[in-house]
Amino acid sequence: QLQLVESGGGLVQPAGSLRLSCAASGFTLHDYYIAWFRQAPGKEREGVACISRRGGATKYADAVKARFTISRDNAKNTVYLQINSLKPEDTAVYYCAAGPLLTLASARYDYWGQGTQVTVSS
Repeated sequence: QLQLVESGGGLVQPAGSLRLSCAASGFTLHDYYIAWFRQAPGKEREGVACISRRGGATKYADAVKARFTISRDNAKNTVYLQINSLKPEDTAVYYCAAGPLLTLASARYDYWGQGTQVTVSS
């Protein structure tokens, strides 16, 4: 069935780095725009990055520009989120999603993964 599965989260020190992965099964990933979202306890879900079907266009939230990089490998049916210079405020559950447009608006995405926890702490 159509699934997205995130991995790569964990406990990281401030200023450290992580690479999150989003693996698709049951459909061909290159048919979709992919976005990463995050949600911290007590806060709204926010879009952080998205990428076009072939990877030629990207969009980032202002809060993560210069620190986050989204990329995709359609041959592996996988999208990545490289996170550098991690800050405590990056702590959240990170979700990937697939949809029809290059947008950070969550309502436009059709398929969602289960999330992976990122915790930034000393």
